[in-house]
Amino acid sequence: MLVQAILKSKADSGVVTVKASTLVSEAAQVLAEKRIGTVMVSDDGETPDGILSERDIVRELGASGSGCLNQPVSAYMTSDLVTCTRDSSVQGILEQMTEGRFRHMPVVEDGKLIGIVTLGDVVKAQLSELAMEKDALQGMIMGH
Repeated sequence: MLVQAILKSKADSGVVTVKASTLVSEAAQVLAEKRIGTVMVSDDGETPDGILSERDIVRELGASGSGCLNQPVSAYMTSDLVTCTRDSSVQGILEQMTEGRFRHMPVVEDGKLIGIVTLGDVVKAQLSELAMEKDALQGMIMGH
Protein backbone atom coordinates (compact mmCIF):
# COMPACT_ATOMS: atom_id res chain seq x y z
CA MET A 1 0.00 0.00 0.00
CA LEU A 2 1.20 3.51 -0.83
CA VAL A 3 0.85 6.83 0.99
CA GLN A 4 -1.38 7.98 -1.85
CA ALA A 5 -4.11 5.60 -0.61
CA ILE A 6 -3.97 7.18 2.86
CA LEU A 7 -4.20 10.70 1.46
CA LYS A 8 -7.25 9.73 -0.61
CA SER A 9 -8.98 8.21 2.43
CA LYS A 10 -8.50 11.27 4.63
CA ALA A 11 -11.51 13.57 4.84
CA ASP A 12 -9.32 16.69 4.74
CA SER A 13 -5.96 16.45 3.05
CA GLY A 14 -5.08 20.09 3.73
CA VAL A 15 -2.01 20.84 5.80
CA VAL A 16 -2.22 23.34 8.63
CA THR A 17 0.76 25.69 8.54
CA VAL A 18 2.09 28.56 10.63
CA LYS A 19 4.94 30.96 9.93
CA ALA A 20 8.29 30.57 11.71
CA SER A 21 7.65 33.89 13.47
CA THR A 22 4.32 32.70 14.95
CA LEU A 23 4.39 32.66 18.75
CA VAL A 24 4.29 29.24 20.39
CA SER A 25 1.13 30.34 22.27
CA GLU A 26 -0.56 31.08 18.91
CA ALA A 27 0.54 27.72 17.49
CA ALA A 28 -0.86 26.00 20.60
CA GLN A 29 -4.19 27.75 19.97
CA VAL A 30 -4.21 26.46 16.38
CA LEU A 31 -3.50 22.91 17.62
CA ALA A 32 -6.36 23.14 20.12
CA GLU A 33 -8.86 24.71 17.71
CA LYS A 34 -8.13 22.24 14.91
CA ARG A 35 -7.83 19.29 17.33
CA ILE A 36 -4.54 18.22 15.75
CA GLY A 37 -1.18 17.18 17.18
CA THR A 38 1.19 19.09 14.94
CA VAL A 39 1.50 22.08 12.65
CA MET A 40 3.84 22.47 9.73
CA VAL A 41 6.03 25.56 9.77
CA SER A 42 6.11 27.26 6.39
CA ASP A 43 6.56 30.93 5.67
CA ASP A 44 4.93 30.63 2.24
CA GLY A 45 2.32 27.99 3.16
CA GLU A 46 3.77 25.50 0.67
CA THR A 47 7.45 24.87 1.35
CA PRO A 48 8.15 22.94 4.57
CA ASP A 49 10.55 24.76 6.89
CA GLY A 50 9.86 22.69 10.01
CA ILE A 51 7.30 20.95 12.17
CA LEU A 52 6.07 21.73 15.69
CA SER A 53 4.16 19.20 17.77
CA GLU A 54 2.28 19.21 21.06
CA ARG A 55 5.15 17.19 22.47
CA ASP A 56 7.66 19.87 21.48
CA ILE A 57 5.64 22.49 23.33
CA VAL A 58 5.12 20.35 26.44
CA ARG A 59 8.81 19.43 26.62
CA GLU A 60 9.82 23.08 26.47
CA LEU A 61 7.19 24.07 29.04
CA GLY A 62 8.65 21.46 31.36
CA ALA A 63 12.23 22.55 30.72
CA SER A 64 11.92 26.33 30.78
CA GLY A 65 8.44 27.25 31.95
CA SER A 66 5.68 29.32 30.41
CA GLY A 67 8.08 31.91 28.97
CA CYS A 68 8.51 29.66 25.96
CA LEU A 69 4.95 30.52 24.92
CA ASN A 70 6.15 34.00 23.98
CA GLN A 71 8.90 32.68 21.72
CA PRO A 72 8.58 32.07 17.95
CA VAL A 73 7.92 28.51 16.82
CA SER A 74 11.25 28.62 15.00
CA ALA A 75 12.94 28.31 18.40
CA TYR A 76 11.44 24.86 19.07
CA MET A 77 10.44 23.40 15.72
CA THR A 78 12.17 20.41 14.19
CA SER A 79 13.80 21.70 11.03
CA ASP A 80 15.54 18.47 9.99
CA LEU A 81 12.40 16.96 8.49
CA VAL A 82 11.82 13.34 7.57
CA THR A 83 9.37 13.39 4.67
CA CYS A 84 7.79 11.00 2.21
CA THR A 85 6.04 11.22 -1.15
CA ARG A 86 2.65 9.90 -2.23
CA ASP A 87 4.55 6.95 -3.81
CA SER A 88 6.23 5.94 -0.53
CA SER A 89 5.21 2.59 0.92
CA VAL A 90 3.12 2.62 4.08
CA GLN A 91 5.31 -0.14 5.55
CA GLY A 92 8.42 1.95 4.91
CA ILE A 93 7.10 5.06 6.62
CA LEU A 94 5.80 2.98 9.53
CA GLU A 95 9.35 1.73 10.06
CA GLN A 96 10.77 5.27 9.83
CA MET A 97 8.22 6.62 12.32
CA THR A 98 8.86 3.77 14.74
CA GLU A 99 12.65 4.05 14.55
CA GLY A 100 12.58 7.86 14.74
CA ARG A 101 9.93 7.90 17.48
CA PHE A 102 7.72 10.47 15.78
CA ARG A 103 4.04 10.40 14.85
CA HIS A 104 3.64 12.83 11.94
CA MET A 105 5.28 12.75 8.51
CA PRO A 106 4.89 15.48 5.89
CA VAL A 107 4.16 14.35 2.35
CA VAL A 108 6.23 16.47 -0.04
CA GLU A 109 6.51 16.52 -3.79
CA ASP A 110 8.60 18.93 -5.85
CA GLY A 111 9.49 20.73 -2.63
CA LYS A 112 5.83 21.47 -1.79
CA LEU A 113 3.65 20.14 1.03
CA ILE A 114 0.81 18.04 -0.32
CA GLY A 115 -0.33 16.36 2.89
CA ILE A 116 0.63 14.87 6.20
CA VAL A 117 0.25 11.30 7.44
CA THR A 118 0.03 10.34 11.07
CA LEU A 119 0.93 7.15 12.84
CA GLY A 120 -2.81 6.66 13.37
CA ASP A 121 -3.43 6.95 9.61
CA VAL A 122 -0.74 4.34 8.95
CA VAL A 123 -2.08 1.90 11.56
CA LYS A 124 -5.63 2.32 10.24
CA ALA A 125 -4.44 1.61 6.68
CA GLN A 126 -2.48 -1.46 7.81
CA LEU A 127 -5.49 -2.83 9.73
CA SER A 128 -7.76 -2.26 6.73
CA GLU A 129 -5.31 -4.09 4.47
CA LEU A 130 -5.07 -7.01 6.91
CA ALA A 131 -8.86 -7.27 7.10
CA MET A 132 -9.12 -7.40 3.30
CA GLU A 133 -6.43 -10.10 3.13
CA LYS A 134 -8.20 -12.11 5.84
CA ASP A 135 -11.51 -11.90 3.95
CA ALA A 136 -9.83 -12.95 0.69
CA LEU A 137 -8.14 -15.93 2.34
CA GLN A 138 -11.39 -17.00 4.02
CA GLY A 139 -13.14 -16.75 0.66
CA MET A 140 -10.49 -18.94 -0.96
CA ILE A 141 -10.71 -21.54 1.82
CA MET A 142 -14.50 -21.62 1.65
CA GLY A 143 -14.36 -21.94 -2.14
CA HIS A 144 -15.99 -18.58 -2.97
